[in-house]
Amino acid sequence: MNKKVIIPIFAVVVLLLIGVVAYLTQSLNEQKTINAEMQELAELDKMEMENEYQQFADQYSEMKTRINNDSLVAQLTKEQLRTQELLKELKQVKSNDAREIARLKKELATCRAVIRSYIIEIDSLNRLNQNLRAENTQIRGQYEEANRQIEGLNTEKASLSEKVAIAAQLDATAINLQMQTSKGKTAKKLKKCRQFFVTFNIAKNVTAQAGNKTVYVQIKTPSGSTLAVAGSTAYENREIQYSAKKTIEYTGQETPVGIYCNVAEALMAGSYRVSIFCDGNLIGSRTFTLN
Repeated sequence: MNKKVIIPIFAVVVLLLIGVVAYLTQSLNEQKTINAEMQELAELDKMEMENEYQQFADQYSEMKTRINNDSLVAQLTKEQLRTQELLKELKQVKSNDAREIARLKKELATCRAVIRSYIIEIDSLNRLNQNLRAENTQIRGQYEEANRQIEGLNTEKASLSEKVAIAAQLDATAINLQMQTSKGKTAKKLKKCRQFFVTFNIAKNVTAQAGNKTVYVQIKTPSGSTLAVAGSTAYENREIQYSAKKTIEYTGQETPVGIYCNVAEALMAGSYRVSIFCDGNLIGSRTFTLN
């Protein structure tokens, strides 16, 4: 083959390879970011549990200084050692060990109930002692401060959860609206249109939940009304009308979708807005000018 032909072909191949590598690198980086956010969310959950276990252990120490009942002190010491042992186990568990985290959460709920019962019992025994009441107020203050710290962790965790939820939302791309005659052929003029054919792609999203998805198409006429109302669906705490719907199987990969919408009314020239909804979210929209 002539060298003058080979060189341009080689250059095109190199450019294509560079483009593919760049796309794969971007996708990998996006996935790493999402994985990092989910890992950080798990770490925050584990940190919150450690904070509460430590808080309970400290409270047992405080409670033992407020009583002179040897039997009750022994019980508190036993529960304190158990709490410290559970805290030790939690610190050794990896944040992605879901089974162990779930078990230690159940243990934490039991510890919470036990310590509350002891607080009630001790307060009852010492309710006539003003000094111990003051110390109890101090303990409650420490408990409230610990709760504020936990609330701070919860707020940060909720923020990360919201980011993950946003990343899992679907996205409709390449939205197109085609006018068709009653025989399914392309209509060149609006007056001959008897149905609309809406096509689009559900973009690839590895974080979205796979399975059957119901996709709703809403077509707004130039007057602002919904064309060919077929029903309603939930969106932003309210019900909106849609023109057509279709259930598809989504695997996380890019999925082409085509939906027909029959027209039984006279159409006016102007701007028609096509909006796509799925899982209660607006996943794409586009406006078309039809004559």
